[in-house]
Amino acid sequence: MNDLALDMQLCFPLYAASNLLTRRYRSVLEPLELTYPQYLVMLVLWESAPQSIGGIGEKLHLDSGTLTPLIKRLVANGLVSRNRDQADDRRVLVSLTEKGQALRTAAANIPRSFVEELQIDQDELKHLRDALKRFVQGLTVRANQIGDGKDSKS
Repeated sequence: MNDLALDMQLCFPLYAASNLLTRRYRSVLEPLELTYPQYLVMLVLWESAPQSIGGIGEKLHLDSGTLTPLIKRLVANGLVSRNRDQADDRRVLVSLTEKGQALRTAAANIPRSFVEELQIDQDELKHLRDALKRFVQGLTVRANQIGDGKDSKS
């Protein structure tokens, strides 16, 4: 058994799936004038708005350096607004504009169309999604341990 064989790597099918899905989303999101990362931000806001930039970043596992330019483009496109939190002026809250709210209707069929296109059974899809969520949670816990200096190699 060759542990360095590409077929033996967990990272490669995840990378390939992510890359292929992102490319597929590009054609679906183009008419909405959204990139895939912008779509993810909009999903967070459609679920619950307003949100702090930190809250959005936490949900999407993105740092503010990556997230801020995305949000600036969404502001420039009239989909969201940014305002200081009245309770804590250090926090910036991102809210949907009317145009951003209306875009939700145009995007409503995107998830269903992808499921139909993949021809994956609903139970199998749920199992895959749940397994990937657990995987991401495990990676997040590990990253937080390392980031907090808890990874002792003594």
